[in-house]
This record gives sequence, structure tokens and C-alpha cells, in this order.
Amino acid sequence: MGKGNLIIASRWLILQKITSNCGRRFQESWACTTFPTLDARGFHQVRGGSSSLTEELEGILNPEDQGRESSTSSMTCIYKVPSTMRQVNRKAYEPNIVSIGPYHHGVESLQEMEKLKHTYFRRLFQPNYHDRLDDEVVSLKKKAVDDAKKAMEELEVAARSCYSEQSKLSSKAFVKMMLIDGCFIIGLLRDSLQSDFEHTPSIIQRWMLPTLRRDLIKLENQLPLFVLRKLFQLTKASTTCHEKPIASWELEALALRFFEPLLRGHDVLTEASATCHEKPIAIWVLEALALRFFKPLLRGHDVLNKTPQHYAPKQCQSSSSKHFLDLFHSKISPDCSTCTALQAPRRGKQTKQILSIQELKEAGVKFRTDPTRGPLDITFGRVAWSWGKVLTIPRIHIDDHRGTLFRNMVAFEKCDRNCHQDVTTYLFFLDSLINSAKDVGLLHYHGVLHHSLGSNRRVAKLVNNLCKEVGPDVSKSYLYKVVRDVNEYYSSKYGKIRGFLVHHHFSSWLVGISTLAACLALYLALIQTGCTVATAREDLHKHTTFGDFLKESLLWHHLSRWVIWKCPVSGSTENNALDPNDEVLCILLDIGIEFY
Repeated sequence: MGKGNLIIASRWLILQKITSNCGRRFQESWACTTFPTLDARGFHQVRGGSSSLTEELEGILNPEDQGRESSTSSMTCIYKVPSTMRQVNRKAYEPNIVSIGPYHHGVESLQEMEKLKHTYFRRLFQPNYHDRLDDEVVSLKKKAVDDAKKAMEELEVAARSCYSEQSKLSSKAFVKMMLIDGCFIIGLLRDSLQSDFEHTPSIIQRWMLPTLRRDLIKLENQLPLFVLRKLFQLTKASTTCHEKPIASWELEALALRFFEPLLRGHDVLTEASATCHEKPIAIWVLEALALRFFKPLLRGHDVLNKTPQHYAPKQCQSSSSKHFLDLFHSKISPDCSTCTALQAPRRGKQTKQILSIQELKEAGVKFRTDPTRGPLDITFGRVAWSWGKVLTIPRIHIDDHRGTLFRNMVAFEKCDRNCHQDVTTYLFFLDSLINSAKDVGLLHYHGVLHHSLGSNRRVAKLVNNLCKEVGPDVSKSYLYKVVRDVNEYYSSKYGKIRGFLVHHHFSSWLVGISTLAACLALYLALIQTGCTVATAREDLHKHTTFGDFLKESLLWHHLSRWVIWKCPVSGSTENNALDPNDEVLCILLDIGIEFY
């Protein structure tokens, strides 16, 4: 046996000894601690572990738990934003000054607004009863608070099932949270309707309004709409005589009125008093008022004088919205008749994204805006009194507030399986159109896009980041037909030729002028050449032979001088005699020229 084999054998023996000692120690320890609990056969512990596992599996398969899980998932409508989307812009999904609902309840940085919530709660349940005695007022307040508390207790289970993550709040704390937050929202909506915030004192300072609108539209900062409806109905009786015009407004109309600046782009609270006193206001539903509150985010025209039917949610959407964000989403979504008319792409056929604004303009596509269309209604086709095809895009105003609204709508579409992904499709469409600051400038030139971000580059960056970490659902795109028609137009011969010429020869006015000058010079040269050829043909037809024509032309002068040099008149010798092998002389003799 060699030396190497001896080393290996010795190491193997040492390893066996170590493992045997460790195994013996483990067996001794196990016997001392476990053996007293075993039965005669030694299967007590094994049988108990098997029984515990069986019970756990049976608990998972419990039909009661399964039924509760399915009912909860069907009612879930308020979600936690996925971490991948939250990493892009965390501030867009978390409240800044006020928390609504259980997700951000108790956050230390939001505690200042709790005092304001309590103030609205007291105002809502402490109306000014000038014709009542003190004891009667106290009794009425107590009864109103008790009724509201009982109503919230009845709705607690349904409200908890609306949240995707189970709240750790106790029953008492959850009911109190719903009552305080709901009364704050209702009081804020009513206060915003009757105050102009310039001449009328209000609890809310003017600088708070834009931030409050952003917070109340965020997905994680919502209360179920049925909770707000119930509180709104219970607090109608507490409306004072000074607030009677507001009593005729339903919750949906108030919410729409409050969120209106999110779409319009400017504050409309100063017009509230004149609007509600100009004429008797019909009964407005809760959804209509909520839409009126959010509307200015996307629309650019006045919507204060619209009828309640204008703000009613579309019939193709769910008949009852679940919260303010869902309500606003259902309103700005395109018509169902338009959605169902579109064809989905065939399986296995991938839909290309639309090209940028600059590339489409080079191909001859024109752009325009239509203020009468909805925020997401985009069309492509021929328009009267216009050459070529036109891409019609509703006017949109881009700023940080609208970025927050769009991000939360995209998150809601991705989390809720019953929600159409229309806003996501629309934002991917904008993302494809806008690739640079020049694209933003072109849209602004055509009146489609306005912004308040300071530079076109910031707008392009904001739009390109709205759908970051989000995947489009091409199979259900309501803009599939528009994208297909635009790509077909761009891929046509006319689109390709025009795009090539514009990109390479008319990219700027200087390049265009030089291209036109070169084309003009080439055109004049061709005309001159044609005129010369035509004149030569006319002169040729006037003579019987080409030799006669040549004698009268300028060429004859040069030929005669050459012939005289080759053959002088006097002093002719053999050296300067005509050479019969000269090629030029042979050609001249062949065409009929005689030499003397």
C-alpha cells in the first residue's frame, strides 16, 4: 500500500470514530428527554404529531372558512398598493396630511388633522337650534350620535371586508374611525360648497385644499361609499336653516363638486355660492357630487352648470361605486359602446405600440383636440376640411396632482379584477407618443397638452414614469383599433415616403430651403437641356443631309480650320498631303464633306 493510500485510510478511520461518538451522544440525549413520554410501543409522540397535522389540514379545508374567504374577496375594493409600484413614487400613494380608513390610521405625522376631524364631528352633531330649549338640544344631539354609532356598528363587518388587508383595530376603534373619518369627509364636502374661502370664514385654510383633494383620492385612503351614504342620510336632519340649499345636494353631487379642480386645473370654490343660489338645485346623487369635486383634473371646460344626469355614473359601469376613486374612474372611462365595438387582437398576433408625435407628424398625421370629448376618448380618421388623417386627443393638463391621480387609478386597475384597465391603456398610449421634450412641445403647439411643471423635459419624464413597473393588457385595450390604424397609415407607401423626405430633407427650415433650391436648380438644368435638344432636332429637319447642317453650324468653323491646317492651299507637299488613313477625315468624307 502506498503512502497516499495510508493517509486516506487513516483519515477515514478518524471520521468514522467522530461520527459514531456524535451519534451515541445524540441517542443518549434523546432517550433521557423523550423516552419517559413514550408509551409501551414507543409511538405516542408520532401518533400525536400525525393527529395535529390532520387537524391543521382539516382546518384549511373547512367549508365555513372557504365561504367566508370567497365572500370577502368579492367585496374587496380598497387595496394596498403593490410594493413594486410603491417603490417608483411612495408619496403618490401615502397620505400627506390626513388619514382616512385603517391603513394609515394612527400614523404620528398625520395626528394634527385629528383635531380638525373632531371639530367637523362636533359641528355636524351640534347644529344651531335657535327655537329649541337646551335640554331638548342635548337630547337631540345624543340621539343623533347614538343612531350614527349603531349604524356604523351594523356596517362594521361589511366595511372590514372591503379592505384587502385585515385591520388590527378593535371593534370599538374601527367603529370610531369610520364615524370620525366619515363625518370629516361629509362636513368638508358641505363646507367647500357653501364657502368661497376668501370672504367666508372656514375651518379649512385655503392652502390645505389641493393636498386634501390629493389625499382623499388615493387608493389606500378610502372609506366604503355605503358608509358615507349612511352618515350623509343620518346627518341631513342636522342641517341648519342657513345650509338648506346644501341639503338638497346628495353626497355624490357634493363629492363631485369638491374634487372638480383635480380635472379642471383651477379652483372653482369661489363660484360655489353663486352656483347654488342662482336656481333651485335638483336632488343630486352622491356619485354626481363626488365627480363634480374631482372633475377639473382632466377636463378643461366649465362643468359647474351641467345637469345631474351629466355627472351620473355610466350605466356600463357598476351601478354602485365602491369609493371615491372607483366613482371617479367609472366617470372618466370611455363609453361602453365604444369599448365593445373594438376588436381584440388575434391570438399570437402582437400589437405594436404607437410611434412618437414627431415620427407621426413626419408621416403626415395631424393632431387636434376636441373639448366636447371625454378625457380618454381618442379617435383617428379623416376630418372635414383637412388633408390626411387626424389624431384627435382630448385636452389634458399635466402637473403633480394629476400624476398622483393617474398613479392611484393605475394601481386600482391592477388590483381590482373587475375594473377595466382603461386609464392604464391611456397612459401607455401617452407614454408611446411622448419620448422627448420635443414631443411635448408639439402637443402643446396643437393645444392638446398643457402643463405647469416648468419645462417640457420634466413633463416627458413624468409621463414616462407613470406606467413604470406596470404591464399593459393588450388583449383588452380600448385603443387597439386606434393604434392599429395609425400604424397601418404610417407603414403605407405614402407614410414611408413622406416620413423619409421630412426626416432627411425637411427636418428644419434651413434644410428645407436648401433642398428646394437644389430641386429648383435641377429643374432648370433639365429644362435647358430639353430646349437645347429640341432646337437641335428642328435645325436637323431643315437640311437634307447632316453635312449641310454641319456646314451652317459652329462646328463647321472649327472643322474647316482643322482641315486647312491639315491641307494648306499652297505649297502642298507629300509631307502635308491628306492621309487616307486619318480616322477624322474618313468620317467627314463618309458624311458628304468634300475637300479641294
